[in-house]
Amino acid sequence: MRQTILGWAAAAALVIAAAPAARADFTQLYEAARKDGELTWYTAHFTTQQAEETGRAFEKKYPGIKVNVVRTTAQVAYQRLNQDMAAGVVKCDVFSSTDIGHYIELKKKGALLAHTPENAGKVGEPFQKLDPDGMYHATAAGLIVIGYRTDKLKPEELPKNWTDLLEPKWRNKISTGHPGFSGYVGTWVVTMEKLYGWQFFEKLEKNRPQIGRSINDTVTMLNAGERIVSFGPTATTLESADRGNPVGVIYPTDGSLLMVSPSAIIKGTSKPNAAKLFMEFLLDVENAQVAVKNRQESLRPEVRPLAGAKPYTEFKIIRPSDAEVAAGIPKAIERWRDLFGG
Repeated sequence: MRQTILGWAAAAALVIAAAPAARADFTQLYEAARKDGELTWYTAHFTTQQAEETGRAFEKKYPGIKVNVVRTTAQVAYQRLNQDMAAGVVKCDVFSSTDIGHYIELKKKGALLAHTPENAGKVGEPFQKLDPDGMYHATAAGLIVIGYRTDKLKPEELPKNWTDLLEPKWRNKISTGHPGFSGYVGTWVVTMEKLYGWQFFEKLEKNRPQIGRSINDTVTMLNAGERIVSFGPTATTLESADRGNPVGVIYPTDGSLLMVSPSAIIKGTSKPNAAKLFMEFLLDVENAQVAVKNRQESLRPEVRPLAGAKPYTEFKIIRPSDAEVAAGIPKAIERWRDLFGG
């Protein structure tokens, strides 16, 4: 997996621009989707701002179809979806979570509509065929790294890897999210435990980290000056830096965590054509451009990152298997609450 990712990334990093891919003709699907008129999107992929921007970009490309954006953290979105299903209603048409375990469980329940978008074959190789049965597809990708205040730390003071932040000198200086709310944080917890055992978190607890909910809360804490280092996302941190805030990112020597986040159409939707067209859009060039503009990773090889983004070839990537994430996050949430509370 890692060799595949690095190989794809190296190709994407070439200065020679790739020729634009042939555009699919979705005229018939668009006409059918216009009859649906709208769709509701439960998403934990992005910040509220980017989620709304994605919805508006779809509406601009496909006039006459409204996207009702419901942006929450992954676990809250999943809880809401399960409440809908328990009530026997389908309020969500497209579900986008950062927790792969949600899709494994939904697939077991028969709650997902099997559908493979045409654009699913046009994304980079690491993001293809996430589910062999076509029930869910990778529609977003990001990295979890170490964030920091550029005005509070000198270059020689910066941590180099994850375990550096377990040293006593970082007491009351760290921010993190909560695995009970964020799929990104849940996957990071599973990964750290895999690498270093649960003692990683027992040592972290002694440093009294400030704990938010979403992984994006870590950037808010940095911006506010409440903490000077974080376990956070590249996208939100670099986007904050683009706005002039004194924050930056460190790619840990023991590996940056690659997050691949799926989307799926909920079975029983009353807006099937609008949902299918929206899935095509999530995998299209226009959405990749929105993602890169917001410092997310591009799933489309022909859309290159903004200047200043570090190519995959320059740092180590780590990623647990889908099975490890699905089995590990529920246990991680329970152990986290026992240790940190909340």
